[in-house]
Amino acid sequence: MDKWKKRTRAVHAGIRRSQYNEVSEAIFLTQGFVYDSAEEAEARFVKAGEDEFIYARYGNPTVAMFEDRIASLEGVEAGFATASGMAAVNGALMALVKAGDHVVSSRALFGSCLYILEDVLGRFGVEISLVDGRDLNAWKAAVRPDTKLVFCESVSNPTLEVIDLGAVANIAHANGAFLVVDNVFATPIFSYAAEAGADLIVYSSTKHIDGQGRCLGGVILGKRELVRGPIEAYLKHTGGAMSPFNAWVMLKSLDTMDLRVRAQSATAQTLAEEIEGHVAVGRVIYPGLMSHPQHKLAMDQAGDGGTVMAIDLKGGKDAAFRFLNALEIFTISNNFADSKSIVTHPATTTHQRLPQAQKDLLGITPGLIRLSCGLEDPADLLADVLQALAQV
Repeated sequence: MDKWKKRTRAVHAGIRRSQYNEVSEAIFLTQGFVYDSAEEAEARFVKAGEDEFIYARYGNPTVAMFEDRIASLEGVEAGFATASGMAAVNGALMALVKAGDHVVSSRALFGSCLYILEDVLGRFGVEISLVDGRDLNAWKAAVRPDTKLVFCESVSNPTLEVIDLGAVANIAHANGAFLVVDNVFATPIFSYAAEAGADLIVYSSTKHIDGQGRCLGGVILGKRELVRGPIEAYLKHTGGAMSPFNAWVMLKSLDTMDLRVRAQSATAQTLAEEIEGHVAVGRVIYPGLMSHPQHKLAMDQAGDGGTVMAIDLKGGKDAAFRFLNALEIFTISNNFADSKSIVTHPATTTHQRLPQAQKDLLGITPGLIRLSCGLEDPADLLADVLQALAQV
């Protein structure tokens, strides 16, 4: 299987067929498993084999298929599927730190990630240092001999800052720290996190993996000793496991993820190029544009700009709301990476809880709008955006 390309592994990796030799992956909707004898139950609780299961919170055949398949796509040894993307972030961070530890993170993060770092970990006695993730000198200055973990989004939400993952990994590892990467904007298709040196890679599978607005899910990927060690121990005892039904939905979505993501990314590139320079737009933020400050780094790492872009309207919040309300195809929602194109106003939704000073620091202006490109015809989406901009 190692010789297969990603698109082939996305269809065939990790399959566990029952005695019926079904073509489509089976859904094992069961919370528990039975044993032929008390001795067998005892042995399994001591050490379960690869295809032996105890309880759905610990593992399930359908969930295991999804974990194995996405791990194969990412090029890592193991994965643990979770109930949501934020359950994955929380699990990856909480499982590796304790009171008194030090964590360094990029400051440009999704609002819920900031909450886990500052409110949850901070409340439990973990010291947090936030840095400008684009500034390697800031990382070097912040990471200390007692730093246990380094965290970042490979591409930040919603301002699309691109992190030099290889350089940050080197800084973290030189000080004996783990690097945990939220890789959702990079997608499993354009991912470079494992080869850059990330110890754990986190996805919200709600986004590109499902990509059709149906189920919540997440996954933590990395070396087997970490994933099947502290990560599994923390998650199976705290109850953050993915449901078998959601795992089956994710499995079937992986069949088409490569096709969907590449089409969506091509659309985003087209829209970004066409909108840049529009009289109503102060700036277009998209890694695929040469005007993006980290364009070369983005191309060197991922080779693609991704499925999400942002625009900053000159007229601020009033202009942003007029634009949002004038759109006919784009859907106003706080999700992204869906087959339907979605538009979001971060300052009043996903990052609403941040103090104004922090929004200003991160570049989340009143006029900033995040656009997630779907699978509609690119010409229709461009026409929709242009007619909405005309009304601004």
